Amino acid sequence: MWRSLRPLGRSAASGGYRRYAWTDADADCRLWFRMQAEARRLDVETDRNGNQWAWLGDPTAGDAVVTGSHLDSVPDGGAFDGPLGVVSSFAALDELRARGVSFKRPLAIVNFGDEEGARFGLACVGSRLTAGRLTKEQAHELRDGDGISLPQAMEAAGYDPDAIGPDPERLARVGAFVELHVEQGRALDLSGDPIGIASSIWPHGRWRYDFAGEANHAGTTRLVDRRDPMLTYAETVLAARREAELAGAVATFGKIAVEPNGVNAIPSLVRGWLDARAADQGALDAVVAGVETAARDYADRHGIDLTVVRESFTPVVDFSHALRDELSRILGDAAATTGTSGPSGKVPVLGTGAGHDAGILSESIPTAMLFVRNPTGVSHSPAEFAAEDDCLAGVRALADALEELACR
Repeated sequence: MWRSLRPLGRSAASGGYRRYAWTDADADCRLWFRMQAEARRLDVETDRNGNQWAWLGDPTAGDAVVTGSHLDSVPDGGAFDGPLGVVSSFAALDELRARGVSFKRPLAIVNFGDEEGARFGLACVGSRLTAGRLTKEQAHELRDGDGISLPQAMEAAGYDPDAIGPDPERLARVGAFVELHVEQGRALDLSGDPIGIASSIWPHGRWRYDFAGEANHAGTTRLVDRRDPMLTYAETVLAARREAELAGAVATFGKIAVEPNGVNAIPSLVRGWLDARAADQGALDAVVAGVETAARDYADRHGIDLTVVRESFTPVVDFSHALRDELSRILGDAAATTGTSGPSGKVPVLGTGAGHDAGILSESIPTAMLFVRNPTGVSHSPAEFAAEDDCLAGVRALADALEELACR
């Protein structure tokens, strides 16, 4: 599966992936998913929001066990974020069939669309629409960097943008969703454990900062006469780092747009996007407020007009305690039986600052997550990595969980 998936949407220049929603690369990944499902005699359907479901058993029977993740990527992203969960889901089904188990509940493998938000700036669009966390009207307002709207992109890819919206009937059929994901940090590497279980997702959001100044000639305008928004933006980036350190949080300006974007021109506008995340809501509020206060102070000093817009926000997600405890028991028993437990003798439970479809769905259905060790801690980069032995341990862990949930 890795060999067949690896070249899809990969940039020859960076070695990373550019699998953006409703593009040719996205279509190639969707075809790959369908082929993997059909090769396993699964029934494939695409829901009204563009999410793909591969079913074993009757989709309408209810109380289904669902696993999977996503196949899209951030700009020049790594091979594992998202695809590891999808590949592992198919491999776990293969493992269960090799064990000769009988399924007592329907099983589905899902590929959620536009999880990363790389094209339209909002993460988890497919799952947000399905769960009613994003309205049809809001989705229709989304545009990419070229001004193409989400409806236009969907239509060009052969999908009906007027059909999108909440899908409570589908979610009512799901009894549990378990998402496997490569860890986006080094907690498991530091503890020496190949597999972990998610406890919660930190609250997080994205804020757009528009710094408006005055365009002018870079070579003839005196420093004292300039209204340069780049200076205010740069000072705000440093303020974000200071505020994050004070709160024990993380804050990042990772995307920027400049107008007129000329080497010899003082910018008229600098637009930067702040990504902020913290272990609790109070810490996140302190970071966001601190960054904006500092930015407005700098803007006032330099004669810059500042507009701040919150583009997205996700509150803290506590995964289903009952399902999380059940996974801990299942994986703990399996590790004790096979002698594969980590140094602590237990499967570690850890929080994460990264958002996921499982987090979006947690308000609607019981959800849980498994993490596979990432020895470098690097994610959203071509350097993202998980060793084959750890990936196989993830497949076995997911298979153990699915066997208990769907076959007993």
